[in-house]
Amino acid sequence: MISRTTSLTAFLLTLTLNLHAAGRSAITYHTLDTAHPITLTDNSVTYDGRQYTLGPKTFFVDGNLSDADTARSPYIFNTLQTAVDALTAGTDTEPMTILLAPHVYWADNPDDPAIRIGKDGREPFGMVIRCPYLHIIGLNPDPRNTVIAANRGQTHGAVGNFTMLDIWGDGLVVKNLTLGNFCNVDLDFPLKPALNRKKRAEAVTQAHVAYCHGDRIVADNVRFISRLNMNPLGGARRILFTRCHMEQTDDALTGTGVYLNCTLDLYGPRPFWRSDMSGAVFLNCDFTVKHDGARTYFCKAVGPLGVVDSRFHTHKPVYVGWTHTPTDWLRSYQYGVTMNGEPYIIGADKPYTTITMDHEPLLAAYRITDDDGTFYNTYNLLRGDDDWDPQHLRPRVEAAGKRDGRDYASMATCLSLNHLTADIQTGQPALPLHATLRRHCGFTLNNETIHWRVQPGMERYVKLSSTTGNDITVTATNHDDPTRRLSVIAYTDNGLEGAVELTVRPDFLPAPTFVSKPRISASKGVATVDYQLNLEGRKDESLVTWYRCRKADGSDRIPVRVSRLGMPELSYDLTAADEEHYIMAGVRAKHLRCEAGEETLCMTRKPITKAQTKRTNIYKTDFQNFPSANQPRLIPGFWTLDGFKPKDTAEYEWAVDTARDCWTYGPGFNGAHGTGMLQTQRGARMMYTPLPADYGDMEVTLVVDPTKTAGQGFGSATGQYMDVCLKFDTETLTGYALRVIRTTKYSNAVDMYLVRYTNGVTERISPAVSTSCYRTGCTLRVGIRGGRMTAHASTTTPHTPLPHLTKEVTLEADIEPNTYGGVAIQHTGSCGESTTMLHSLEVEWCR
Repeated sequence: MISRTTSLTAFLLTLTLNLHAAGRSAITYHTLDTAHPITLTDNSVTYDGRQYTLGPKTFFVDGNLSDADTARSPYIFNTLQTAVDALTAGTDTEPMTILLAPHVYWADNPDDPAIRIGKDGREPFGMVIRCPYLHIIGLNPDPRNTVIAANRGQTHGAVGNFTMLDIWGDGLVVKNLTLGNFCNVDLDFPLKPALNRKKRAEAVTQAHVAYCHGDRIVADNVRFISRLNMNPLGGARRILFTRCHMEQTDDALTGTGVYLNCTLDLYGPRPFWRSDMSGAVFLNCDFTVKHDGARTYFCKAVGPLGVVDSRFHTHKPVYVGWTHTPTDWLRSYQYGVTMNGEPYIIGADKPYTTITMDHEPLLAAYRITDDDGTFYNTYNLLRGDDDWDPQHLRPRVEAAGKRDGRDYASMATCLSLNHLTADIQTGQPALPLHATLRRHCGFTLNNETIHWRVQPGMERYVKLSSTTGNDITVTATNHDDPTRRLSVIAYTDNGLEGAVELTVRPDFLPAPTFVSKPRISASKGVATVDYQLNLEGRKDESLVTWYRCRKADGSDRIPVRVSRLGMPELSYDLTAADEEHYIMAGVRAKHLRCEAGEETLCMTRKPITKAQTKRTNIYKTDFQNFPSANQPRLIPGFWTLDGFKPKDTAEYEWAVDTARDCWTYGPGFNGAHGTGMLQTQRGARMMYTPLPADYGDMEVTLVVDPTKTAGQGFGSATGQYMDVCLKFDTETLTGYALRVIRTTKYSNAVDMYLVRYTNGVTERISPAVSTSCYRTGCTLRVGIRGGRMTAHASTTTPHTPLPHLTKEVTLEADIEPNTYGGVAIQHTGSCGESTTMLHSLEVEWCR
């Protein structure tokens, strides 16, 4: 490694070259790295003993050249943009080559204050390059010395996930470079410190490096630098990364890649969103865990991988798994994996998802030992249907195979099934299963016998039509009451496995009949539904729904309580909101071995009177029996569930689909534990309209689990927030709220502050506090007493916040009292991985 100081530019090697353009005097050319000189003439470049002839298919670019220097030749440039503008399509035998001298080349002007906005629904791009068989070569062995850069990301200089390069074409080669989006990382360039640049933002945001729309791609000795969604040439079908270094957080790596002799710094716990279904591959790689979490997973979603001769380096004990929520069909492969020097098995939580290749013939698909030593079989992995051989290994692979009497050039690394999951039922048609052998990136083979078996201990619940062959059928033979879940596994003698995760239902019986039909009684503030079913000893799992209606025939009924989790709701607490309403119960008879029957309705003979209700000033729910279907009407005493786009999100393009429910009740994932109420659309809103009255002081307590685990709460800082509203008029949208919002300041925290609503327009009425407490088990308590509004937020999740973040939040503001008593929860965050699970809600109208 050469020594580089900030004064190095004063000692640059100066080469005086006589350029033979007619009528032009000699120019002076400066190369930044004295240890690795470049010789330039008007028609050639010489570097490291190789001479390149400049011409229509070979360009030279050096950011130190003046415009006068570049005017001497149409093939010499001082910016990457001007070289790209002059590209012509290359071919496999005559690629289009850009030779880059050491410098920092900006694919997007970092000093332009304009906000980048994508076109045609795509991300904004720094540079779009359309050129097949393009080679971009840095003329320096240290990739840190030749940099292609950008420094924009989502909400930081761009709307959308800013992507530095969007490259179209097969045959791309990038070598001896740094490709970096320095939105959240400092750019240090010791060869010329004047080119240093500080990161645009501390808050880690989606900042892509490059997309690649093509096949047969090679990245050699390249540093890929960003953080969230780093994306190193994502989209390539077959791509070989060799001797590359990568730095990223989550959703960052290319799912089709073969990573050979690479180093990867993991600043987040899930570097892939999902790997290719034929598996990304790591060969002789080093993973350094830079984050402080106790667990790391390769994939956020489920995807297979192969990891061979690779090492994890951690500063504390860390669990490494294949994916955050491994399914039973997943199969990934490993060999020679260590953590801090000790042997390590990935994915030990579900060990059957890991195939260790210590004694499997399958290992030769990845790694071969011959008389000259051990090498990695990238020819087999990457050859596809066109014999692509980027490392020129075919003769060696074939020679090893001939020696051992095996075909090491045609080995599958994936055994895929036509179903990953399926439901089957006893007495119903059999399920056809088809297994396919695939090489890396999905290229099919048909050179091994496929065998089949049932998960041990579960053989009585299914019958296989055959135990060999690509095609079989599976018939359900479950005659027990419970539904069974099991796997049917395909495998080869080489060690491949594939699996389908089956839900095997028994032969369903008719829904149980009523021995006595439902009838309602109301006493001491509780309505009860009574019925008897012919259950034949089975547990009652009937779906009981309670309705409130004005009309005696129940035609205007609105659900107010539902049954979930196999537990019938047999009672309903009567409150003042039920006065002057008929109460109806609908029962759909069910046990665990049948579908629910038709709904049988019953209702009170008269409307509920005041004497039949409980007088309470407290409302509580854990949402288990809370209806989740859209209910868009504003009716006193009822909850409104709908979707709404607030005025302060107008600059962000999204809309509510009124044909779809905005809420659902179910299990959580990532940071959302257990079950609860989840948003299904951006803009999900629930509002309670109280009975007409003048209301005084109020307090609302909401317990939530954000799905996000790092404290950022929402998908991005694009108007994504949750408001907890009280003293709220649901018709005019006037009142007060605690706002929890993701901002551009942090990627591991949210801001919380108090807001005033006035006819749907909000204004902040307290200082904003940046906090790390919006995590699993977060309690938000908001109250108004007289002219004072307060809020407090805390979490049960242990964590150590950064010095500039608070672990708890306390807010206060003076307000103008009102007589409203409504409550609302408004969520404008994106859904899926960015939802917030509502666990419990308590509202108290103080007397």
